[in-house]
Amino acid sequence: MRYPRDMQGYGPNPPKANWPGGAYVAVQFVLNYEEGGENNILHGDAGSEAFLADVIGAAPWPDKRHWNIESMYEYGARAGFWRLHRLFTQEKIPVTIYGVATAFARSPMQVTAMQEAGWEIASHGYKWVEHKDMPEELERAQIHEAIHLHTIATGERPTGWYTGRCSLNTVDLVSEEGGFEYVSDTYDDDLPYWREHKGHAQLIIPYTLSANDMRFVTASGFSDGEQFFQFLKDSFDCLYAEGKAGSPKMMSIGLHCRLAGQPGRFMGLKRFIDYIKRFEFVWTPRRIEIARHWAAEHPYAKPDLVPSQMDKATFVEKFGSIFEHSPWIAERAWDGELAIANDTATGLHFALRSQFRMASQAERMAVLRAHPDLAGKLAAAKRLTEASTAEQASAGLDALTDKERETFTHLNDAYTAKFGFPFIIAVRDHTKAQILDAFERRLGNEQETEFLTACAQVERIALLRLRAMLPD
Repeated sequence: MRYPRDMQGYGPNPPKANWPGGAYVAVQFVLNYEEGGENNILHGDAGSEAFLADVIGAAPWPDKRHWNIESMYEYGARAGFWRLHRLFTQEKIPVTIYGVATAFARSPMQVTAMQEAGWEIASHGYKWVEHKDMPEELERAQIHEAIHLHTIATGERPTGWYTGRCSLNTVDLVSEEGGFEYVSDTYDDDLPYWREHKGHAQLIIPYTLSANDMRFVTASGFSDGEQFFQFLKDSFDCLYAEGKAGSPKMMSIGLHCRLAGQPGRFMGLKRFIDYIKRFEFVWTPRRIEIARHWAAEHPYAKPDLVPSQMDKATFVEKFGSIFEHSPWIAERAWDGELAIANDTATGLHFALRSQFRMASQAERMAVLRAHPDLAGKLAAAKRLTEASTAEQASAGLDALTDKERETFTHLNDAYTAKFGFPFIIAVRDHTKAQILDAFERRLGNEQETEFLTACAQVERIALLRLRAMLPD
């Protein structure tokens, strides 16, 4: 079982989004429609709702209805939705709806208005309830039922998904279900990305809980519309500047009818929309348009090598020679905590290098002694490893004059006699002249200094070898 979390992402060089029209940022508005799908004994639940309402610190009431919470959710359907609907239709900004299927079944007028506005209607699950303790089979069944009821309510199967109050199984289950152009149950990036599960590549479009009106009713959140506006503005300004500098991103904004639909909060949202209208190169798509754009611009490409998914024998066969004649380093790395972050040259080098550094002094000395002399007897006899042969040839060490060969032989003999291991240097980083200069300089080092210098060069050689095999 490998460490399942992805701490790697795109790293320092994210792909170019290439948003339509050369946009510096894609600003995407999501309106969550949950009213009528929340916990309620009328809906067959064990108690009342207690999440994302203006009764701060509310707790579920077992076997009882909570009149105040219910009426706050009803405000979202009766008044908040229509205030937000007017704003987005007047501004001609398309919206993605995260719609709870059972809420749709109780809101025919709102569903009709969404469709007439041309908004995307993605699935927000069967019911607006917590899934963290839900058995896998029950959650799978509710995904099926959500799709079924959504299709009845809207006339179309949903092609986007966001559960929200999800479990560890949610993204896997939705990916296995198939038919979704994107899943948004992550908060881990400013760009879409592909996630593979059981051989199926699922596009992920990360969502947000920071640029989200839910913070009006959570601790350390927004206290008024101005704070909401300022946070959205600052987020936009940062992402717009990054896009202008050549790295366009995506900004998700999460809204709820009963929260941002309240007048004082609504005005913060309206000020933000007025603000971004001043800028050129801003794209305000529906989420499905981001998904289709990304799939066209950055289709999934299955990597050739995925070290963290290899069995031990294959892993050691492939990477056992990265540290010269020392397959035990690869064996120990495989036995350790390999993860997605170790599937690049930099990441796998970190894992292998860590094992080398944790090894005993004697083991590390054995690695140094496993390296051949530069332009030495093994090279002359053509008995170097394939990697060492190519490395020495890169600096012209396979084509020395008689005088140069005599110089290298003298230096090799003097170095080995003094330190007890051959001279090691990352040949691909140096010219022949630089290698000779380093040879002569390092002969003057103390034993401990030179041991550490040689170990650092061994690590550098390993990194260069991995870069020839894996993406950086």
